This record gives sequence, C-alpha cells and structure tokens, in this order.
Amino acid sequence: MSQIAASSPATEPSARLSSWSLLLNNRLATGGLIVLGIIALLAILAPLLPLDNPNATAPADRLQPPFSEGHLLGTDQLGRDILSRLIWGSQVSIAVGLSATAIAALAGSLIGLIAGFARGRTDNILMRLIDMLMAFPYILLALAIVAVLGPGLLNALYAIAIVNIPFFARNVRGVTIGLASREFVDAARLSGKSWLAILFTEVLPNVLPVIVITMSTTVGWMILETAGLSFLGLGAQPPQSDLGSMLGEGRSLLFNAPHVSIIPGLMIFALVMSINLLGDGVRDVLDPRLRAGDLTRPRAVTRIERKTKPKSTIDTDAILDVRGLETSFQRGRSAFPAVKSVSFSVKKGECLGLIGESGSGKSVTALSLLGLVASPPGVITEGAAYIEGEDVLSKSETGIRALRGAKVAYVFQDPLTTLHPLYKVGDQIAEAILAHQPVSKDEAKKRAVDLMEQVGIRDAAERVDAFPHQMSGGQRQRIGIAMALANDPDIIIADEPTTALDVTVQAKILDLLQDLRTKRGLALLLITHDFGVVAQVCDKVAVMKDGEIVEAGVTEAVLRDPQHAYTQKLKACVPELGQGKAFLDGVRPLFAEAAQ
Repeated sequence: MSQIAASSPATEPSARLSSWSLLLNNRLATGGLIVLGIIALLAILAPLLPLDNPNATAPADRLQPPFSEGHLLGTDQLGRDILSRLIWGSQVSIAVGLSATAIAALAGSLIGLIAGFARGRTDNILMRLIDMLMAFPYILLALAIVAVLGPGLLNALYAIAIVNIPFFARNVRGVTIGLASREFVDAARLSGKSWLAILFTEVLPNVLPVIVITMSTTVGWMILETAGLSFLGLGAQPPQSDLGSMLGEGRSLLFNAPHVSIIPGLMIFALVMSINLLGDGVRDVLDPRLRAGDLTRPRAVTRIERKTKPKSTIDTDAILDVRGLETSFQRGRSAFPAVKSVSFSVKKGECLGLIGESGSGKSVTALSLLGLVASPPGVITEGAAYIEGEDVLSKSETGIRALRGAKVAYVFQDPLTTLHPLYKVGDQIAEAILAHQPVSKDEAKKRAVDLMEQVGIRDAAERVDAFPHQMSGGQRQRIGIAMALANDPDIIIADEPTTALDVTVQAKILDLLQDLRTKRGLALLLITHDFGVVAQVCDKVAVMKDGEIVEAGVTEAVLRDPQHAYTQKLKACVPELGQGKAFLDGVRPLFAEAAQ
C-alpha cells in the first residue's frame, strides 16, 4: 500500500500512471508482452542469428532428438534443423497474422462506419452482405476461398482476412450507430461539414479505440487460423514453412519422433496466448473506466488495511457508533484520503443528518460502514464502525454480508438505476426477504405486497407485478424503501433519497421515513445536501467538508447558531419565505468568496 499523501493540485498530476505503466502493472499482460517480445525479437533477428539454412536437408541427420550436437531442438524427417525452421516459421506466421488482421480491420471498420452512419438502405445492403458471410462456418468458408484461389500462403492470408471482416464490421457499426445521433455530430452537420468529413474527423476518432482493441484480441486468432490452413496443406507450400505447416509435417511422426510436432505446437500456443494476454491488457489501458486501481477490476470485498487495529467490541448506548473512520482512494502510485477521522453516533429511534456539498465524502462514509467501497481503488485505512458495540470492519466478509439488508439497510439515491430493469418490483422485494429469511417464495411475495402497502403504494396487489420503468419516480423510491424494510432492520442509511424527486413527492417520502422511524424505532442516517430536509427530519446533524466533519450537534442548535463558516454558508443557501431579493444579495458574496 502506498503511503498516504496529501491531496493537492500540485501533486495529483504527477501521481497518475502513464499508459505504459498501467500496462506493466497488469501482470498477465506484462507476461504476454515479455513472451511475445522474445519471440518477435528472434523472428526479426533471424537473418542475423547463426542459424542453419532452414530448408537444407541432411538425410543422415534425420530425426535427431533435442539437445543433439549442432541441433538444439533436434531435426525433422528430412534432417532440417528444427530451431532454424521454428524461428523462420514464427516470422512468417507473425507477418501473415498481422497482415490479415490489418486487411480485415481496414475493410470491416470501413463497412461498419458507413453502415452505422448512413443507416437506411445503405446499412441494409452492407449488413446483409455481412450476414451472408456469417451464415457459413468461418473455417469452412476459409477452406472454400482457398480452394477457389488455390493453395498458398498469400491466398490463405486473403481467406483468413475475408472471414474475419464481419467481426470488425458488426462491432464498429454498433458503436457508430450510438455516436451518429450524438450532439457533437449534429453540431458538425450544422457547421456545414460534409458527411465524409464528419465520418473521419468526428466519428472515427471515437471508434478508433474499439478498432484497436478488436485488432489486439484478433491477431492471435488470425495466426491460429493461418496455422490451421497450413496444417491442412493449404497455406505455406514447400520449401517455405510456417508454424502450421511444421505441425502438419510432424503429425505422422507423433509416436516415433514427437518433438517434431510438439515443438511447433508449443510455439503456436506461446505465441497465441501471449498475444491474447497482451490484447486484454491493451483493452484495459484504452478503457478509462478501468484505469482506477491500477487496472484491477473491483473485488467483491472491500480492502481493509487499518494502520492501528481498534477494539473489536466497546460498551456504548448508540446502535451505530463510528470512530475515526478513514477511507482512501488509490490514484496511480499514491493514495488520497477521501474520508478523514470521521466520528459520529446514532441511537435507536434517532435521526442523524449527514450534510455537505457534492464530493464532501458523505456517500463514501456510508458505504464504508458496510464494506461496500469498491476495492480497488478504495481502501479503509483507519477507524471502526460499531453496530451494537461490535466492530463491523473486524468481521469476516460473511459476517458483514449477514448485516447487510438484515441489521442495516440502504436506500439509494436513484432507484431507477438501483432497481433491476428486467425484474418485477415484487420479485425484487421478495428476493431481499429470501436472502435472509427461510420462507417460501409465495410467502415472500405476500410479504412484498404488505411492504408495498406499508410504504403507501396504492393497489399493491396489482402493482407487485410491475416493472420499474412502469412506475413513477416517487413509487420507485417507495419500492427502494420497501426493500430496505424487508427484514426489519435496526438502522437505515438513506443516501439522498429525495434528490431526484419533485418537491411534492419529496415531502411525502420524508413523511414516510419519519413515520416509519417513529413506528419501528429505527435509527436513520440521512445523507443530504439540503438544510431544509435536515431541519424537517433530523434530531442531530453532522456537517462534512472535504471528507471531514467540521461541525456536529443538535439540529436546532446548529441551525440557530452555526459556528463553522462552511455551515453558515450552507445555511445561507436555504431560502426563506419573504426574503425576495435579499436572499440573492446574501448568497452572492458567498459565491464570490468561493470563486476566489
């Protein structure tokens, strides 16, 4: 773990890793690069290396085993040196694979760009031609093309390139269709650009990463397919050889001299595997969503690396007690704390409002309590979160998972993205019940209807079979609350549950949360950036700025006499009835000060 560094504009850019460093941080891709580099270097330097003539026969030395004198990898059935033929054959196989990939990428990408951008009749004609190519098994189609053109390495190259054109065309067309209706393309049309200029200056740069990724993951298959044709005698013709023809020539000697076929087979395996591993690494480097955390996809478990281990249990009357929590995010070679020394507590039946501007660390704090921070790049580096006196972060992943949804529930900000679009809302509520309770599906479905009625959804028995897109924003948020209540939790974390809703629905959701808190005695942690919501719902408030709690206390006291300047600015941004122009006059200096 890198040492925690202070975040500042001067140090952030230097902490970012270059694309080359990101690629090398991927161990599999690095391994593929090393193996491929060695093979490619040997192939390039083949004319300069002290190798025997790959086509020189010596019947007296036929079928020499590996490590024979003068023949490191032995000889074949004609006495030819296998090492020499292997290196020269690798040169041919790599050249053919790269050439076939370039031809397929150029032709397929051009077809995909034109079809996706032009649409209509042009799209139909081009894609039906592509569908005709895809209607045949690609290896049979390649065999048919070589049969028509005649055996030979060049004809095998053309055949492999042609059968892979549809792969590029369909990928590029799908991306182009999405880009063709974007606003920047419309702006280019309005500026008077021709369709060719728009296609190659506006669309192509956005499609290029997809083309590069597709090429990097296709070269290996091209080499393998070329080797397959040569294995069948349709590719390289004697005396020329590639890896496939070497493998084909040695198949009859598999029992008498297995090294003749095993050695080129291992070379094909190493070459194709290294290209595929490197291709995966290149794909990740070109995907900006995977750059965080050194190109490692988030794991199912949050990384916890606390510098000091707190007590596993404490004596406290608060149902939720957070002490000195610190969560950092890795960026390049350094880690930056997003949440620093956060401490607060919530008693049963109490509501704490966690307030601050966007990016202040509210959601990261809430996600850290249940080990839900994506790792990488996130890591919990300090502090503890006690629920009923037991430190959640000291538990195993199984123990933390048992708390999620049962003891502690989470209501997310946007239910349209958190509810599964392909499942009925009733099934999703029932799934939350079945995850923690040994009940039948019918019983879980019945409870789902009851929960929907409790959160105020009319005609719940009919709406239980609705999909999320068939419900309004307020109804979806109520479904989210129903899922949170499915297992009678003691704590509910509501992450800005009213932000995406209109004012009328906001009030209803807040009233619902208040009513549920009163009836069930729930502890409520409400994340918001609205002091008006805090004043209406919360008993206590904690104000966050830049990952730290700068002021905390009883809501009425903090609102009446805020001590911190940041709290005063947040309060000043809440309009009051009758202020009129005076409100703008009071807020304007705050924005001017912030801009400085």
